[in-house]
Amino acid sequence: MIIDGKQVAADIKREISETVTRMLAQGAKRPHLAAILVGHDGGSETYVAHKVKACEECGFKSTLIRFEDDITEEKLLETIDTLNKNNDVDGFIVQLPLPKHISEQRVIEAIDYRKDVDGFHPVNVGRMSIGLPCFVSATPAGILMLLERYNIPTKGANCVVLGRSNIVGKPVANLMMQKHIPGDSTVTVCHSATKNIKEICSQADIIIAALGSPGFVKADMVKDGAVIIDVGTTRVPDATRKSGFRLCGDVDYENVAPKCSWITPVPGGVGPMTIVSLMKNTLLAARHDIYPA
Repeated sequence: MIIDGKQVAADIKREISETVTRMLAQGAKRPHLAAILVGHDGGSETYVAHKVKACEECGFKSTLIRFEDDITEEKLLETIDTLNKNNDVDGFIVQLPLPKHISEQRVIEAIDYRKDVDGFHPVNVGRMSIGLPCFVSATPAGILMLLERYNIPTKGANCVVLGRSNIVGKPVANLMMQKHIPGDSTVTVCHSATKNIKEICSQADIIIAALGSPGFVKADMVKDGAVIIDVGTTRVPDATRKSGFRLCGDVDYENVAPKCSWITPVPGGVGPMTIVSLMKNTLLAARHDIYPA
């Protein structure tokens, strides 16, 4: 069975829009998300455009601040400080990756954690790791929403996470092992130095693939009835497409799908949920549900 992230995201955006309508009727201000985009990376341009569109659908105000890729780190940090102090901006993101001469970690730490709707600030990461309320980074939050909406059993499940990035692998492993539903799973994290990955995956009830390695998960690595969450979105050349490329997940979908009880497609699975999770965090920020004003 296919997990339709596009449909779930549409449902959640409609729910958020209805909440915003009620907020405005009660005299609250419209939620406001700002985004900083540095340079002209194709992937980043696309993501930010999707985020601006999602803001419109949710009834949010959005602001896009653009800089060329020769911007100094100092100027970028000044802009972040301005957004931190702007009471009309509820949350903001700095689209990654950044040019090599700018420290991404310094930029992340400069963002007020109460406006860090990407969930990357060490305060939010730390609070998440011990189960405190926080802004959870968008992709892991989106994955948990999919598991919840499809009522996929996770308690006691053997969950294998492929990848250990700070953006997906580590946080989703942490969330899946915490004592809540979805979650309460037994989690194994595999990465480039892991031995016997095939054997480990073949015992998994749930595989969350976040390696960025197209088609890595093969049919002989997956047991019958497993749940597969494919986070991979690698552009691979495809002469049959107008764009000249297609998005490819970390899972050999064609051969793996017949063995699964549930599987996310690429595109249309985790991707739409990442953006809607950002919208949910912005709503939480606007309502001060996590960090009281």
